[in-house]
Amino acid sequence: MMDSIISLPFVWAFLILFCIVMLRSNATYWAGRGLAAGGRKTRMQKYMDSSAVLRAEKLIARWGAPAVSVSFLTIGVQTAVNMSAGLGRMPLRRYIPATIVGSIAWACIYATIGIAAFEAALAAAAGSPWALVLLVLTVGVLILGVHLFRVSRNRKLDQSALDDCPVMGAEISGTAGAQA
Repeated sequence: MMDSIISLPFVWAFLILFCIVMLRSNATYWAGRGLAAGGRKTRMQKYMDSSAVLRAEKLIARWGAPAVSVSFLTIGVQTAVNMSAGLGRMPLRRYIPATIVGSIAWACIYATIGIAAFEAALAAAAGSPWALVLLVLTVGVLILGVHLFRVSRNRKLDQSALDDCPVMGAEISGTAGAQA
């Protein structure tokens, strides 16, 4: 079946593969959400509402999105990460964008180079310590870039909130006027 999909023009192969992986990952996520909800209706409720589980859910909600996106580049981990996101009740506002990014990457890989070439690249990286270091550094730079982008965006939002504030906005414009 994969051979027939990959033999299609790129756009069609990409769209079909994207839909397949979106359906699969979201089904896994919702299965995890269902298990978490069902577990809260049983004797396991006292364990699932424990402080350790609640801390884990907060951690997943805060930092799980990058793990979800990166999991699409792995083999054998993607299902576990999507299930964990569901079990940890990751908010949809974080899960859906992470899944879309991961699904795009997955569909691009499968629609272009295919799984054999991707596995060969991973094997080459694993066989060479320098390639593995380069791979880890690349992922680290991507994560740092996303983090710095989010920090700068939050600072801009904080500054625009100060500009809109009648008290702080007057102080800022008053000091600017006094200096001019």
